[in-house]
Amino acid sequence: MREIVLDTETTGLDPLRGDRLVEIGCVEILNRMPTGQTFHVYINPERDMPAEAFAVHGLSSEFLATKPLFHEVVDEFIAFIGDAPLVIHNASFDISFINAELDRIKKAAIPRDRLVDTLLLARRKHPGVSNRLDDLCSRYAIDNSHRTKHGALLDAELLAEVYIDLIGARQSQLILASDSEEIRVNVTGEITRRQRAVPLAPRISDAEREAHRAFIATLGDKAIWNEFLPAPAVSPAG
Repeated sequence: MREIVLDTETTGLDPLRGDRLVEIGCVEILNRMPTGQTFHVYINPERDMPAEAFAVHGLSSEFLATKPLFHEVVDEFIAFIGDAPLVIHNASFDISFINAELDRIKKAAIPRDRLVDTLLLARRKHPGVSNRLDDLCSRYAIDNSHRTKHGALLDAELLAEVYIDLIGARQSQLILASDSEEIRVNVTGEITRRQRAVPLAPRISDAEREAHRAFIATLGDKAIWNEFLPAPAVSPAG
């Protein structure tokens, strides 16, 4: 299954009051594993950058002034996400900005039934505690030391790692990988053990084998394991 982990940066908190997108970052996941395919773009918001927003992501009006407008990158963005589910932390925030930009250029909104909100997932799994992205990285031992400011692509990459742990997919992958190296199931449903390509070197020396045979010989014919030995072969009548 293909999923897209997505994050955005903006000029503020409310697209209905004129705040705009300034960055989109996306990470592709296939069967709950990052593929390495990403989409990332800075966007000229055609407005100033409030000091509060600049303190969060560090994207200045001067830096963004040379970047493309949303309508210039939207087709590439839509092509990348395709019809995949969108994995977003606090999804209602990001999708409201994306849909506001789509509405400005008369394109169809992204339906909310495509969204997987990792904040809601985290609150169900870890109730009563903070579930910010930094908190989840700490909880799942994901290194976010390079996250000094918010960045859409960096945050999407971290969220992809968090999401895999949050839904238990990483543990399942480790179990399946371990099992697949040890056993195989044939078409009849029987489990067969995988054989080593090169047998391990013997760990018992010839002297130890000889000493074991000598010890067994002292136990006589009534030793219990003799009952499980195969019957001696009978020579055909000559």
